[in-house]
Amino acid sequence: MLSETKKNRTTVDIYGQQYTIVGAESTSHIRLIASLVDDKMREISSMNPSLDINKLAVLTAVNAVNDYIKMKDYAEKLEAENNRKKDG
Repeated sequence: MLSETKKNRTTVDIYGQQYTIVGAESTSHIRLIASLVDDKMREISSMNPSLDINKLAVLTAVNAVNDYIKMKDYAEKLEAENNRKKDG
């Protein structure tokens, strides 16, 4: 019998809107992510107050993916460097 992953259902507030997020992550993790998204949306909005919510959401997503790619590249470089040290 396959074990089912428990799904947590968490209601969060992001930029004044409530969202129910369902996932395997803990409620505290989901709340942390929502808080970070809310912070980033507010930061971008403060620099561009005329943005509508859809453009603000897209710019927030672009910023998040950009940050993710930078961290992923950095982690890969560290891993490659670590492997060279082990092999060398």
